[in-house]
Amino acid sequence: MTVFAVKNLFPLFSSSIEKTPKPLPRYKLQAGNHLVPSSQETLFSRRHFLICNGASLVAILTLNDGLIPPVARAEEKDLKDQEDERKNSIIGAVQSLFDPNEKTKSGKVLPKAYLKSAREVVKTLRESLKEDAKDITKFRRTADAAKESIREYLSNWKGQQEVVAEESYVVLEKAIRSLASFYSKAGPSASLPEEVKSSILDDLDKAEAFW
Repeated sequence: MTVFAVKNLFPLFSSSIEKTPKPLPRYKLQAGNHLVPSSQETLFSRRHFLICNGASLVAILTLNDGLIPPVARAEEKDLKDQEDERKNSIIGAVQSLFDPNEKTKSGKVLPKAYLKSAREVVKTLRESLKEDAKDITKFRRTADAAKESIREYLSNWKGQQEVVAEESYVVLEKAIRSLASFYSKAGPSASLPEEVKSSILDDLDKAEAFW
């Protein structure tokens, strides 16, 4: 009987195992016969939400990061260009101080010393020609200044190959010769006629226009 009982127990045990329902891993039954997510499922859902929203946030930040840098780079480039322009301006000014030459309005490069001397001739001779001869003191002072500037100009630049072919040199030499020619014929104390004075002033204006 014992053997029979044992034999009868095995089929019962086997069928009970097969009929035993497997536990639901992700849902549990609550009141009202509704299936609700288990704690594991809730945790998984939260992780999924965080990952999705995190990916969206990264995408938005990446998009913004792609839009903002060009503007920042443009502003940085403008500042750099301004700084470079300022530096170049300073460098150019320093180089100009030590450069013996100067670029004129006509685009030619001439010695600064020549231009300084020629401009002084134009300035002093013009003042002398426009001065009222009746005011002896002022007239003599301006005439002496013109004579000095002409003497210095001729002693340094007369016949110099680097300027002899320049338009300003040719015109200025013509003005000086006209003045010297008149006084050599009329005498040093003669009054300068208006037509001669006007011609010399025109030549001075022409010479100045080339600088």
